[in-house]
This record gives sequence, C-alpha cells and structure tokens, in this order.
Amino acid sequence: MTDEPEVAAEPEVDVAAAPEPDAATAADVVEEAEAIVERAPLPVVAAHNLGLRTGRGWVFRDVTLAVHPGELICVTGPAASGRSSLLLALAGRFTTNHGTLTLPKRHWKHLALGYVPGVHEPEPALTVGEHFRERRVLLGRKGEPTVDRTLARDLSPLQRHVLCLELALLGRPRLIVVDDVDAALTADEQAAFWAMLREVADSGIAVVAASREPSPVADHVLTLTKEK
Repeated sequence: MTDEPEVAAEPEVDVAAAPEPDAATAADVVEEAEAIVERAPLPVVAAHNLGLRTGRGWVFRDVTLAVHPGELICVTGPAASGRSSLLLALAGRFTTNHGTLTLPKRHWKHLALGYVPGVHEPEPALTVGEHFRERRVLLGRKGEPTVDRTLARDLSPLQRHVLCLELALLGRPRLIVVDDVDAALTADEQAAFWAMLREVADSGIAVVAASREPSPVADHVLTLTKEK
C-alpha cells in the first residue's frame, strides 16, 4: 500500500482578533465637514429676505442669495420686477428697507457697475480712449493710452456693454453687476457677451447679470416676479 502524502493543516484564524478596517466616527465626519466649510470662500455679497417697499408697493421682495467669488448669477424676470433695483442694491448703490444685506468693507471699491441703462452708461460725447484715460486717472493708475477715438454715442449696444465691462475690470473689483444683457442684442451678440461674463467669473470675479431670459452659462438663476 502506497503512503498518501501528508497534507499540512491550515492554520486556525482567530476571527475575533483580526484587525478591522478603520471606520469613520461621527467626530471624524464633523471635523471633515468643518474643514470643508473653512476652505470654502466667503460670499462677496449676501442677502437674506431682502426687499424694497415704497408708497406704491414692493419693488422686489424676499430675495435670499449669496454671491461667491467666481460665480455667474443670472437675474431674470418681467419688466417692472425690480431687476435693476436689485442689481444696484447688491452693488451697494441702492437703499433697501426690508431684510438684510451684507456687503464687504469699502464696498465702493470692491463692487463695480457694468452697463446699467439710465444709471451707468458711457458718456456720449467722450471717445473710448477718453473713457479709459479718465478711469485710470480716477484709480490713480498709469497705463498705455487707448487711442480709440470712437465716440460713445456711435457705439453699438454690444460695444457699450463691452466698454463698461472693461472699465469696471480696471478697478480689479470683487463683483460686477450688469443689466439688460439681452436688450437690443442679437442672439449671437447675447451669446458672445454671456461668454465674456463667464470668462470674467472664471477668473475669480463674481458677476450678477440681469436679462429677460435665463442664461445657459450661469451658475445660478434667480427669477423675480412682478409685485402687485
């Protein structure tokens, strides 16, 4: 009879003694969440239940939002829904009387206006170059003179938007507000200007822009309603 080979017995494993994978405790989760919050940038501007009421009724009401660096926010709504007033309030240029609005210190330096019809527009009798020279003087900055002798009155609606945006950028603001992005612009011009605003936001500057229709490149859309 042939002897069968001996089979080595498998070692017994003490299951209870085997180390278990590390499990995240509730304290670990809380600590990680707090670290994420600390790393997140603070909003440039924050509004809570913000509103403006006059003797004729509400201009806008119950607006709550936080605008962070690098965000592009689109404010939409019908005519007389308070879009322009809200933009000016977020830029520290308009007084509200309901809710709270938190602005950065020296907000006049950090919050800038782009094109806002009837409020902030190019001076018709000045050339493009004169606009840049005047802006640099106000900012106390030097730079190569802009030779463009086109009068502002001769600029197209898109060119007026672009000029005001470029002038605002000279001040290196933290936030820029722009009104009526889709007024008097063709569909292609609207797309081109929204792309410019997206590029500005991607550079780290917050942008709040108003239009009748929402933009597909915006990070958030805030829709206002016409108050009765």
